[in-house]
Amino acid sequence: MGKYFGTDGFRGEANVVLTVEHAFKVGRYLGWYFGKEKKARIVIGKDTRRSSYMFEYALASGLTASGADAYLLHVTTTPSVSYVVRTEDFDCGIMISASHNPFYDNGIKIINNQGHKIEAEVESQIEAYIDGEIEELPLATGEYIGRTVDYAAGRNRYMGHLISLATRSFKDMKIGLDCANGSASGIAKSVYDALGAKTYVISNEPDGVNINTNCGSTHIEQLQNFVKENHLDVGFAYDGDADRCIAVDENGNVVDGDFILYVCGKYLMEQGKLAGNTIVTTIMSNLGLYKACDKIGMNYEQTAVGDKYVYENMMKNGFVLGGEQSGHIIFSKHSRTGDGILTSLMLMEVIMEKKQSLAKLCEEVKIYPQLLKNVRVTDKKTALDNRAVQKVVEDVAEALGNDGRILVRESGTEPVIRVMVEAATDETCVQYVNQVIQVMEAEGLAV
Repeated sequence: MGKYFGTDGFRGEANVVLTVEHAFKVGRYLGWYFGKEKKARIVIGKDTRRSSYMFEYALASGLTASGADAYLLHVTTTPSVSYVVRTEDFDCGIMISASHNPFYDNGIKIINNQGHKIEAEVESQIEAYIDGEIEELPLATGEYIGRTVDYAAGRNRYMGHLISLATRSFKDMKIGLDCANGSASGIAKSVYDALGAKTYVISNEPDGVNINTNCGSTHIEQLQNFVKENHLDVGFAYDGDADRCIAVDENGNVVDGDFILYVCGKYLMEQGKLAGNTIVTTIMSNLGLYKACDKIGMNYEQTAVGDKYVYENMMKNGFVLGGEQSGHIIFSKHSRTGDGILTSLMLMEVIMEKKQSLAKLCEEVKIYPQLLKNVRVTDKKTALDNRAVQKVVEDVAEALGNDGRILVRESGTEPVIRVMVEAATDETCVQYVNQVIQVMEAEGLAV
């Protein structure tokens, strides 16, 4: 990770960590970088946070000041920016979002012309420009100054693309959608309505400060209750920028990314469409997923946490399905990044084709109890390198043996250390997670 750019872009509290001046400089550099030999064309999307409008204008100002044309998709999803970039000949795309974070945070994700996250070397050059390590870039003048273009049509084409992927009507299916008061609010219901579903929607009235607030994929309990109260067939929850999807079955049970990978992977394998009979997971996937895969002969790869790493593995090895427990799922035939709405459509395809409920499709996966706690720290590296912390982690791993595992890692986007234990019982998970956290606190590492 760089100084500003983490695993998911440049992210932090708006005008505290990520400032409007940062956004202007990102725009200035990208406009110059892609405009060295031609007029650069760069597309911008944003989520519903209040600060997203401020950052949109700052980025557009920087781009046009460097001579690039900025095409504005307005409020849209991260995967829609990826789709538009790769299908409509843009030099790169920018998504303004802090994903599942609270409204006061924001972020800048840069997407290359192939539709996936920009190369690390470009991010490092942007960081050098922000820090004044690169000489000031020339300003465009006269007719070479860039322009801004309303490009809502690009978002509409993305919606048409989603609708075209469905192989059958969803007529008479009662489907709940939790749009997290974010990017999916103006897209998801229209897609499902067009496919004939009886669509029930919550958290689709964004006001700039309610994005992800007690709703969406990180607060799934609201959708669980909604599905049960309204006797729905299935529910889907997205996050702020709609690149994640967590489902809820007809009984109100949570169907996370591990279940989704299993259900969709098994279906594709049965169809002869799962390359190498392999799904790509991260180190956070549950042991229960792997045991279920072993039973049906489905192979799996493990990567570091982050859909960026999942996608890199998929591209390197030609795999077609991968993702994270958190709901970032990549169907490489259709997308270059996690796409929450697409993921829900692919799950619906399995439900409709197999004529089985989501609960039935998931019953072969027996999930191990898992507990994840975040510890806010002053310095992530110091916390991970602490000898007492390393010792307690080693002791827990030895105690768990083959009946569980412990994973302690730093967040790529926040000043926190994530402590996760998987074991045979909830009590064991609580015991060992707390044991590690107590050592971190005793060592003065926790804030």
